[in-house]
Amino acid sequence: MGQAKKPSQGLIEKKSRVPETVADVLERQSHAVIEDWLARVDKSPDLARIPLNFEERTGHLPQLLHDVVRRLRLGEGTEAPISAAASQHGNLRCQQGYTVAMAVEESRLLQVSIFSMLHKSQKHLDFSLVLPAVVTIADEVDAQLKQQMLRFMAVDEAKMRVTKTKSKTA
Repeated sequence: MGQAKKPSQGLIEKKSRVPETVADVLERQSHAVIEDWLARVDKSPDLARIPLNFEERTGHLPQLLHDVVRRLRLGEGTEAPISAAASQHGNLRCQQGYTVAMAVEESRLLQVSIFSMLHKSQKHLDFSLVLPAVVTIADEVDAQLKQQMLRFMAVDEAKMRVTKTKSKTA
């Protein structure tokens, strides 16, 4: 005959766990996203050729990620505020010698890092909320890139005007 089981034997105790929102996971894992992003940037020959220290390279990311989290927490259909951090970042990258293509690559790598982190954290997420959040994240990161590029082009245009003025007076 079989062995008698203890009352608790065979029962798997499941802790009731409330799934987190994508915003909560992104906020909690923002440092991991930044580390992953930096590793990806360091592997990009184009981006790595601009010599920047950690703060110069990543100093903009905490605020940009905060803006993404804020956007995720807005009600559906609510218009997102323009990211001042993105505009400042576009100005900074232009001054640091980036090209438009390099800024676009940085933005692409940010999305890859965010989505990779979400994939690693999927057991903590309510899967029914992930796809709408991914759409919002992509939209917000692209909106930030637009702000960066508008500022980048304004700085670049101002540099060109100064150069033209100097060449006319010389």
